[in-house]
Amino acid sequence: MKYTEDHEWLKTEGDVVVVGITAHASEQLGDVVFVELPEPGKAVSTGDEICVIESVKAASDIRAPLDGEIVAVNDAIVDNPGLVNEDPTGTAWFFKMKVADMSKLDGLMDEAAYNDLIG
Repeated sequence: MKYTEDHEWLKTEGDVVVVGITAHASEQLGDVVFVELPEPGKAVSTGDEICVIESVKAASDIRAPLDGEIVAVNDAIVDNPGLVNEDPTGTAWFFKMKVADMSKLDGLMDEAAYNDLIG
């Protein structure tokens, strides 16, 4: 897995990247009550706001970690936002994207570097 400074995790599955939020982000948000996801087929650029998460504590945006196209979204977390708290790095993935340049993943943090960040 790779990680962003915005507390997103990225996992490669063939030529697609799965994106979600980290357990640390989930804990900081508290109980998630609402998730809005992008439409599949949407082209995104690094830094674009593409998802909204609302919890009992705050509202937060998820930004596109890389340039590419959204190819799938996880409707299960729209129907049951609590999954984000229950299994943030597993069943509660947010979206899958086809990345324009897979080598850009190399510029993201590995688990050790992310753990240092949240230290």
